[in-house]
Amino acid sequence: MKLIDLKLDEYLDILISDEPAPGGGSVSALACAQGAALISMVCDLTTAKKKYADDHELCRQIKEEAVKLYGDLKAAIDKDTDAYNLVAAAFKMPKETDEEKAARKKAIADGTLEATKVPLSVMQMGMETIKLADRLYGHFNKNCASDLGVGVINLLTGIRGAWMNVKINLPGVKDEAFAAEAEAEGRKILADAEEIADRLYKAIEEEL
Repeated sequence: MKLIDLKLDEYLDILISDEPAPGGGSVSALACAQGAALISMVCDLTTAKKKYADDHELCRQIKEEAVKLYGDLKAAIDKDTDAYNLVAAAFKMPKETDEEKAARKKAIADGTLEATKVPLSVMQMGMETIKLADRLYGHFNKNCASDLGVGVINLLTGIRGAWMNVKINLPGVKDEAFAAEAEAEGRKILADAEEIADRLYKAIEEEL
């Protein structure tokens, strides 16, 4: 069964157990998904009010994008755990003969690459979503200010967590060019996300 299909208490019970997955990567994807969901909610609660009629079209556009990202981020919750399981399975492969050693080495490399790509994609999607929050600021139902703020916090948390998962896997990535590009992109996303999130958090907090 997929993680996303579990009841909340079932998911948390697995998370608190000694099972190695789901772990930080899936939690990071979930945090970003929660951020996207809150942005969508704020858009809906803005378009529901005639008072914000001038902002309705923008909110509809942002909601459409947020819902798409929400779906992709939900999928990443399981993708991250699946990637971890690939690596774990690869390390358990036999290594008695040269052929087995070669197959095991390749499986570990392939799994590690996937375990790096998934959190990097979460960072990318989280960044796209936090940009939506930036577009939404100043054009939303003020009664939802705290909801937007919590959404931003979740997105930054998810991006930071995904970055940690990228970093821990990078040393095992054999494709040096990809590793260098992934590290550079991850660092830039993190810096940009922190700038936007810090600015929005301060602005929103002052409005409360």
